[in-house]
Amino acid sequence: MKVLLLNNSDNLGGAAIAANRLMNALITNGIETKTLVLNKKTDDENVVSVKTFFTKQLLASFYFLWERFIIFIYNRLSRKNLFKISIANAGFDVSKHFLVKNADIIHLHWINQGFLSLRSIKKLIKLGKPIVWTMHDMWNFTGICHHAQTCLNYTQNCGNCHYLKNPKNNDISYTHFNRKKKIYSNAQLFPVTCSNWLRQAAEKSELLRNKPIISIPNPIDIEIFKPCCQVVARHELSLPKEKKIILFGAANINDNRKGLSILLNVFKQMVDNQKNIELVVFGKTTDKFSEQVPSQVHILNYVSNNETLVNLYNAADVFVHPSLDENLPNTIMEALACGLPVVAFQTGGIPEMITHKENGYLVPPENESELAKGIEYMIDNDNDTIQNLRINARNKVETNYDPQIIAKQYEKLYSSILEK
Repeated sequence: MKVLLLNNSDNLGGAAIAANRLMNALITNGIETKTLVLNKKTDDENVVSVKTFFTKQLLASFYFLWERFIIFIYNRLSRKNLFKISIANAGFDVSKHFLVKNADIIHLHWINQGFLSLRSIKKLIKLGKPIVWTMHDMWNFTGICHHAQTCLNYTQNCGNCHYLKNPKNNDISYTHFNRKKKIYSNAQLFPVTCSNWLRQAAEKSELLRNKPIISIPNPIDIEIFKPCCQVVARHELSLPKEKKIILFGAANINDNRKGLSILLNVFKQMVDNQKNIELVVFGKTTDKFSEQVPSQVHILNYVSNNETLVNLYNAADVFVHPSLDENLPNTIMEALACGLPVVAFQTGGIPEMITHKENGYLVPPENESELAKGIEYMIDNDNDTIQNLRINARNKVETNYDPQIIAKQYEKLYSSILEK
């Protein structure tokens, strides 16, 4: 069995990290697996980029900019929702790539922003090979948006998209929804979601209603992400030993969906009552943002090194994830794997990861006062309660997200598809 994964990158963003972890899990489980990407950032020999020549590097930049330009023009020169929608109007034709030709199973992940266009996907489907498509957001079954929020138009036929400056019945979300409908209609397409929440949403979509959708979570290497001594971790990161440390992190903390502004509001209020707390933030940001935060906030910027990430989770007393739209966040999985309890909003697939007061604390979305209560519960509780939370956090990951468990689930799916 030869499996080929396709994703925009091999380590930038949550989908990339999840796909890379899956590749390694499948290889460890004896399945011949390669990954084809647009942007290769690692030296892994099992990962191949389509940008093999300088001309293709230029083409990749053009595809990315051309898609954003069309969205920018269509949205009346507004940048507001520039990256909240994708139209997949430009991308590489990989149907003749040697890895695609050799593969028994083509396994798509997050292929937006210049990697694959809708036309590219159509050509892959025409090869007649089975296509597994792991969904990391809602784009697969909406017209153009990655997160529909409260909109349910995708359950019938998109149009009047609230991400557009001038929504209409037959706007670009409507036309792209129907393009996807034609492409999917006779495809050997096997959709997979990372959470039951996303599966339930996908099953309601007109695009995937007749497809066999299953849910398989992302894996995490529990031999890398594991508990270690908090004192040692803080020493490695030069963090204060005597403080209660609240941790927050995301690939891009400037993304409003991640809820950092909510957390900062809560933290500023808590500082007035608790002088013994500090907030540590990691993720892509700007110098301007760093200048606006209180002195008790440490900004570490983007962290790609696993050793540093593990130290961060082990140095903290609680991980806070106030995101407003989520599927199955890698950061929560990483925190739990390191035995760190999580406080998060009860949204998306997060309730599937966190059991209230068992391995974390669930909060009604956008409720700042309850978020503060959750953080206080984690930093003010007795040692026995905290220790139980930490043990349960680790157990959750070992039971549900161990790479071998996930690899076997995918192997079962691949085998059943090939048998048919």
